[in-house]
Amino acid sequence: MSNDACRREELYALLGDLPPRDREVRAAIREEKTCGGFVCQHLILDCNGIEPVPAYFVKPIDSTGRLPTILFNHSHGGNYAIGKQELLDGREYMTTPSYAQDLTHHGFAALCIDHWAFGQRQGRTESSLFKQMLWEGQVLWGMMVYDSLKAIDYLLTREDVDPQRIGTLGMSMGSTMAWWLAALDERIKVCVDLCCLTDFQSLIETGQLDAHGVYYYVPRLLKYFTTAQINELIAPRPHLALAGNWDVLTPARGLDRINAELRRAYSQRESPEAWKLARYDVAHRETPEMRREVMRWLRMWM
Repeated sequence: MSNDACRREELYALLGDLPPRDREVRAAIREEKTCGGFVCQHLILDCNGIEPVPAYFVKPIDSTGRLPTILFNHSHGGNYAIGKQELLDGREYMTTPSYAQDLTHHGFAALCIDHWAFGQRQGRTESSLFKQMLWEGQVLWGMMVYDSLKAIDYLLTREDVDPQRIGTLGMSMGSTMAWWLAALDERIKVCVDLCCLTDFQSLIETGQLDAHGVYYYVPRLLKYFTTAQINELIAPRPHLALAGNWDVLTPARGLDRINAELRRAYSQRESPEAWKLARYDVAHRETPEMRREVMRWLRMWM
């Protein structure tokens, strides 16, 4: 087993007691409609055997064959009602058009699931879920990552998805999910994260731990991994990170540290062009310039 494979197993093991990784994913289409120039399916996935996982799958109208497909990871933002709806409608800190419109316009399909406590999975608070799971040997972030990994399993069952062209992207909490997934799962060929490539140590140094919800914290993680070490597991696959220079969630010193380490890791794997950190003079938000860079990167690598 390669060192990277061993490190992936080590990282996955930190995520608590998870359902079996090989359990079958079942899906039901509740509704299909055309909206905004694309087809949208409302799905109910059985990912974890504990509670249903609602999802949206979008693709261009009249598309044929297998499409490059993005697992879109929704953000947090303190609004638990939104969840997967972010794919269709965006958020106040994201630019327009929505990612559903932009991705399908450029020939991509996309899937977005509701994570624990969000969207149609509301009911239990994030704090309540975190506490009970901790008691039971589970980790909330681990259960969220697990559902996302099973969402990739589901995509591979679809005849309209190209299994060799699967990418992932997201902003804020969705950004963190994107790079965790890409680190753990080599089936993801391209990773794009916006506004949350957070160096853990720099977050401690700047006193911003409370800027993240409790979902973010994985027991014992810092004993084994830095942010850069997790992200090194993505190399040499293409990885674009976009960050705001004034974003308290991504301290500048931490971005410098991650960039230096990932530039070294990608150079060692003879793929320096596959890593890019793009920084902008904004806080925690996506700008039109950032969106153009996201779409350029996806078109170039997928």
